[in-house]
Amino acid sequence: MTPAQESASQLSKKLRVLVAKVGLDGHDRGVKIVARALRDAGIEVIYLGIHNTPAEIAASALQEDADAIGLSIHSAAHMTLFGDVIKHLKANNANDIVVFGGGIVPEEDISKLQRMGVKRIFTPGAPLEEIVRFVKSIGVETRKARGDRRRSLASSPPPTLLRKRRNKPKST
Repeated sequence: MTPAQESASQLSKKLRVLVAKVGLDGHDRGVKIVARALRDAGIEVIYLGIHNTPAEIAASALQEDADAIGLSIHSAAHMTLFGDVIKHLKANNANDIVVFGGGIVPEEDISKLQRMGVKRIFTPGAPLEEIVRFVKSIGVETRKARGDRRRSLASSPPPTLLRKRRNKPKST
């Protein structure tokens, strides 16, 4: 397959978005509603669930060949956790994966997050159509950038960020 054919094939595939709860936050109703809206709009959604570390999220996005990562947060740790996800992506030459988020984020932190690399923050009450429109708008640009990254990293080993969690024995 020629590079042009590979690029055309990539662009015709479904848009893939990984959504997750980052950190110790367990409130997952909003992220599930967003995941369903994206799925209903024809976007492939990979839902990681709750209590994910930034390293797990970045590694999963790379392994799943995601176009974007949608993070949901209600724990007030957004500055640290979103920043850590972005750092892990950069460490793996994955700047083309768009990071966006939603949840409880104070207005004054939104511009700080955007300077860190978060493309968009959706606060409570954001219309689902707006989120879907945003995600669909990032698809083509991301696919082109990913094709370039994939070609340049073809001989690189897979990301090593993801480690299995060890269950600690329960004390009796």
